[in-house]
Amino acid sequence: MSDKNSLIQPDRGQKATDIHLVTKDSLAEWSKRLSVPQRAALAAQKFEGGGYEYAIIPHGDHWFVVSGVANTASLSSWCMAKLAEVLPAGTYRRADGDPGKAAFGWVTGQYRFDRYRSDAPEDAPRILLSKQVKAIDAILAEAAATELVRDLVNTPAEDMGPAELEAVAAALAKAHRGELHVTKGDVLEREFPMVHMVGRAAGRAHAPRMIELEWGDPKNPRVAVIGKGVCFDSGGLDIKPSSGMLLMKKDMGGAAHALALAGLIMEARLPVRLHLLVPAVENAVSGNAFRPGDVLRSRAGISVEIGNTDAEGRLVLGDAITKAGEGAGGSRPHFMIDFATLTGAARVALGPDLPALMTREDATAEALLKAGVEHDDMVWRLPLFGPYREWLKSDIADINNSHSNGFAGASVAGLFLDRFVPEGVDWAHFDTFAWRPVAKPGRPKGGDALGLRAAWHMLKARYGV
Repeated sequence: MSDKNSLIQPDRGQKATDIHLVTKDSLAEWSKRLSVPQRAALAAQKFEGGGYEYAIIPHGDHWFVVSGVANTASLSSWCMAKLAEVLPAGTYRRADGDPGKAAFGWVTGQYRFDRYRSDAPEDAPRILLSKQVKAIDAILAEAAATELVRDLVNTPAEDMGPAELEAVAAALAKAHRGELHVTKGDVLEREFPMVHMVGRAAGRAHAPRMIELEWGDPKNPRVAVIGKGVCFDSGGLDIKPSSGMLLMKKDMGGAAHALALAGLIMEARLPVRLHLLVPAVENAVSGNAFRPGDVLRSRAGISVEIGNTDAEGRLVLGDAITKAGEGAGGSRPHFMIDFATLTGAARVALGPDLPALMTREDATAEALLKAGVEHDDMVWRLPLFGPYREWLKSDIADINNSHSNGFAGASVAGLFLDRFVPEGVDWAHFDTFAWRPVAKPGRPKGGDALGLRAAWHMLKARYGV
């Protein structure tokens, strides 16, 4: 496996193979500089300058690359990613400028998940040079955070349970001198009753817990980052069909995003007081599983009737949001964000590539949408439509965890979470898929970070110095 930190290196004029980027419109003019044999090589490879197309052009005793992009003046994160997947090992540079954002896709295009492969080939690196030396570390950090999400989501549930999520948080705390707090057992039942109830049916090795990490100067604005850590979701007693369970190792994708975002915040030393919360459970089936019709008492004191045990993510998030909202030492969060693979309704509405965003504040939504567009990590806002709250009414409790009319499932789930967010707290909720069903350049099939970079760049813009 290649060292990912070596894939982008400072351009100091060292020997490298040139990569020329052209558009369909600029190809004819650019090709005028080629020799007759070179133009013949271009034609033989049927290169027309389309996106992700590339051709190898001979040049003396060596060669160079030409690749098609949509816009040479404003490169996307992914426009050079396919080159990183298909070119021979070696060192490359963009011939007529710097790779800029495309360096991110160059790194993530070389991601492989081969933990369980006995025949995994040796990963020979393709190195890209950049003259924007000060930007290299930030690009590599974002790529590493993205690949952390992929690794965690791709790992099967047997090897990625609550204890393993705790280990990831512990490693982050150790690396950045954070304070780790883990609540389990009888204390979990008293302090986070919904987390306990959802996870109590799992085996001892996958026992539920609340994982918290605190970092940063308490005088700085308090930022809470929360991730749904349902390490496997059977659906509980409202059990999913086998087809619905097949990808449920990814139901801790929200936790993976939260852990990765926390790592970015700490590595960049963003001037905030970070509070990371991951309610980590397995929604299993056994004799002591929580049941449809049960009424759970939440940390907030809100009673919740269980309309469906497969709507468990919002339950564990409710307790986590409540704890985050309490703050510490009288300091409530200045901003709170949660990530969750929460509803199939969000995927029906937006497909796999667009995380659903819900916020109370228009300015916060606009900042996240803007960051997503600028960094090729688009999100889409859905409404927190107040009149739909009536669909969560219960005849015997304060609220029901699942509505039965089938409408606006993503927004109604967001409204459930909103019930636990304190008044006056700026809060954003991402309903993300955390999975890519079809490979794209720089984005292989499997677990993926969707919404992570939008959130990170919004936080940098708001709290950076």
